[in-house]
Amino acid sequence: MMPETEQKNIILIVNDDLAQWAPGCYGNREIHSPTLDYLAATGVLMQNAFTPTPVCSPARACLLTGRLASQHGIHDYLSSTIPEIHRRPWLKDEVTLAQLLSDAGYQTAHCGKWHLGNDDQPQAGFAHWFSGVGDYPAEHGGDHRFSLNGEVQTLPGQRTQVITDKAIEFLRERDAGSSFFLHIGYFGTHNPWRGQPERLAAAYRGSAFEGLLNQPAYPFGAQALESTLPTRLNPREALAQYYAAITHIDEAVGRLLDELDALQLRDSALIVFTSDHGLCCGQHGLWGKGNATLPLNMLEESIRVPLIFNHPRRLFARQRRLEFVDHLDLFQTLADYAGIADALPSEANYPGRSFLPLLDNSAALPDWRQIQFGEYGDLRMARTRRHKLVRRYYEQAPCELFDLARDAGETHNCFGAADYAPVVETLTAAIEGYFERYQDENKSGLRARELPRHNPSEAWRPQPT
Repeated sequence: MMPETEQKNIILIVNDDLAQWAPGCYGNREIHSPTLDYLAATGVLMQNAFTPTPVCSPARACLLTGRLASQHGIHDYLSSTIPEIHRRPWLKDEVTLAQLLSDAGYQTAHCGKWHLGNDDQPQAGFAHWFSGVGDYPAEHGGDHRFSLNGEVQTLPGQRTQVITDKAIEFLRERDAGSSFFLHIGYFGTHNPWRGQPERLAAAYRGSAFEGLLNQPAYPFGAQALESTLPTRLNPREALAQYYAAITHIDEAVGRLLDELDALQLRDSALIVFTSDHGLCCGQHGLWGKGNATLPLNMLEESIRVPLIFNHPRRLFARQRRLEFVDHLDLFQTLADYAGIADALPSEANYPGRSFLPLLDNSAALPDWRQIQFGEYGDLRMARTRRHKLVRRYYEQAPCELFDLARDAGETHNCFGAADYAPVVETLTAAIEGYFERYQDENKSGLRARELPRHNPSEAWRPQPT
């Protein structure tokens, strides 16, 4: 039996649509998030954390496999209402973080949102399975279907509360002699933006919602999906509900911390708080993420995610890090922390890199990358500290180049300007070199039209002209 003081337990909290701009520790002066603020103040906050793909299913697959969408082959959200999509074993050729940790002796548990197909069945690597069942969006209050180790049951209450109850139940009933990996997926910040606890929503209805109301319309494409919902007709109420969802999640994380204290696990547990991707809630006149527009977008609000680490006495606390990191790097960092980096399959051609030395102050990483890459179907992005190039790889595709130093709001397209031609050339070469190195030609996003349909909208396709 391993002494609990020597264990390296991991709690990975992956929220749905929780934008980086939203928590107080990232600068929002209106949202009440004391638990997250505490975790950031006493831990490590990554200021420039990104999703590899700004939509649910591929982002989650990237985090759990450590591989690009153009490697694992999931390029859009997976609908659970279409059997040939929902029942397809999307990750059968992949080795997930849960499988690796399970093989290393970890107790592994999933509680909450999965959204990678077959959510009613326990997935490889997870010994304990409590997953939301059904399509998204789903109401946040009322009765909900969950699968408990393959048995579907209906449970009442707020989803955030139910998921937290089951996560705490796992912590109490686990085998105290082994390290554990607890993967928690909260739904709360996903649409529909209604049905949050009234005591929380009421507190936000008088908020100013700075920078979110009456913004100019997005100029580089048509609005789509969530951005066309009735939400836009009553944005103040939708924002009050979104803010309430974050505070409710913050309370849930507080319950988890209290339980860890009660079980004397606080000092042996690494807590990681993040989300699958970002979200616009009125910024650019949009509601939604990368598929809030056609053509798809790579707006900062879509691609930035919160990423907070907290581990008393093991991490070098009170840090705000500026390095570019993403979920591919997070996969490597967690493997490094758990001591299983040597067990990663060499043929996986992982794009990410561990940044654990930044968290525990064991080493500097002066050669850390200066370009962040992203993709969504046949859209690819390269972002430096100053410039962002968005290239779409289909015939007569529009492209954008933004000078973020001069145009933080991404309103002026410099792609065709002669002065920026060298920047376009350099970043195009970087994109092509990166994907040539890592993509699987059979699963590349540039073949998106040839791959099995991932959802009914096939949102990455260009609109007919």
